[in-house]
Amino acid sequence: MDPTDLIWMNGEFVAWADAKVHVLTHGLHYGTGVFDSMRCYDSQLGPAIFRNGDHIDRLLRSAELYYMPVPFTAEQLRTAALELVARNRLRSCYIRPIVNRGYGQMGLNPLDAPVDVTIACWEWGAYLGEEGKRDGVRAKVSSWRRISPDSLIPHAKASGQYLNSVLAKVESVKAGYDEAILLDDHGHVCEGTGENLYIVRDGEIATPGQHNSILDGLVRRSIIEIARDLQYTVVERNVARAEMYLADEVFMTGTAAELVPVREVDDHTIGTGRPGEITSVLQAAFDDAVHGRTERYREWLDLVPALGEDAPEAGATESLAEGQRTPAG
Repeated sequence: MDPTDLIWMNGEFVAWADAKVHVLTHGLHYGTGVFDSMRCYDSQLGPAIFRNGDHIDRLLRSAELYYMPVPFTAEQLRTAALELVARNRLRSCYIRPIVNRGYGQMGLNPLDAPVDVTIACWEWGAYLGEEGKRDGVRAKVSSWRRISPDSLIPHAKASGQYLNSVLAKVESVKAGYDEAILLDDHGHVCEGTGENLYIVRDGEIATPGQHNSILDGLVRRSIIEIARDLQYTVVERNVARAEMYLADEVFMTGTAAELVPVREVDDHTIGTGRPGEITSVLQAAFDDAVHGRTERYREWLDLVPALGEDAPEAGATESLAEGQRTPAG
């Protein structure tokens, strides 16, 4: 990870090296945190965060599900993300906002612990590698099942829940694969460790639905909309494990991974072993959308404001104006 100059913490821009939390932070001990992720693309219109407002809204919904009142409005967080990218003078980057219970309360009742909010950004290439995006990745169905909605909340992007994905990811990497695929608690295909999953057969795209314990991905929503605009049939339904082996194409999507073809699952070659036609069409259409080359989807791009001549230099610390922070609770 290459450090940038500034991180936004609780309404202030602080130097990367000074963005620290106490070792007794509640979220560190009990996983009481939620996060989200966005990408800023160097679009034809200038640097722009893809679906910035939608990601912030999902962050706040995740926080609500885990009883964490966020002391900033959605608009304040959206603006903070834009200004952070501008102050760090980045044209393309990955952005990580996180809300967590902070220092001051120990034990399993977190309600008296403060709620801290942080946004960081840094340059980060394709999560599964440029070669993976181009040629496809090898995946393995994990022995670990996706967390059940009877135990936790799969619809929340919660920090502690990602131990589930960590176990699956490590298992797949140690076995020599690029990524893992998790089944839900009923044995249906769910998702990758950080990606939604799709199969293509006879020209139809099928993807697991909300009832399969998936995370409601913003890239997923975008790909479904793009695919339907291109007159492809997209169905959300249960997907059996063997359907992946028999599919003409398999691909994954996520903010970090973007759109990645899957060329093998459990050593079964998918289709020809190369990215399929529909996968390639959708990958190109998504790339056009995030780079502002398609007028139809430009509403998804939140342009980063130009850094003014009189703006504070990178490395400076500055608080939000008095009264901008919204009281928690």
